[in-house]
Amino acid sequence: PVTAWNLGFDTGVSLKESDGRTNILILGISGGTHAGADLTDTMMVISIGNKNKNIALISLPRDLWSDTLKDKINSAYHYGEEKKKGGGIILTKAVVEDVVGLSIQYSLLIDFSGFTKIIDLIGGIDIMVPKAFTDTEFPIEGKENELCDGDSTYACRYEVLSFEQGLQHMDGVRALKYVRSRHGQGDEGSDFARSRRQQDVMLAT
Repeated sequence: PVTAWNLGFDTGVSLKESDGRTNILILGISGGTHAGADLTDTMMVISIGNKNKNIALISLPRDLWSDTLKDKINSAYHYGEEKKKGGGIILTKAVVEDVVGLSIQYSLLIDFSGFTKIIDLIGGIDIMVPKAFTDTEFPIEGKENELCDGDSTYACRYEVLSFEQGLQHMDGVRALKYVRSRHGQGDEGSDFARSRRQQDVMLAT
């Protein structure tokens, strides 16, 4: 079957490498024009062994502090783009290389729209959800500034999102919600759980 990996890298061209590995930086932004649209809340390094083809995934917490930036690591792309067009990738790559101690050969920036299109293009993905969870505060796109008729909890801005334990087939929209969820109960509301879900999706594509 065609996979996202094939679409991106099965070109027949030898990949650049360092110490026998090719390292790819994946950056996820929401896109659009709202505040924080260019913060890279998803940051992951895919490291591929060019002989044995083993793959290692390294997720970087979005709130990780950078002494270089004097800010959180997920702001590097924003600051780089402020200086010059295309500077976001350059600055983020440099900051991530410093954090993980690896040379980055390739970078890929993707927004929510691009993510859903890739998943749908390959016919969806099968994900083994390790633990059921419910997120009661998943943001509804376009309702970020709704006043909710005076409701002090702003409940109209959110939808209730639930995932059952076990194997599930997800289209692009569902997969995006799976990797974005931040307010699941217990451990599922942590950035570590979110990073694990992002890795699960990456391995499924």
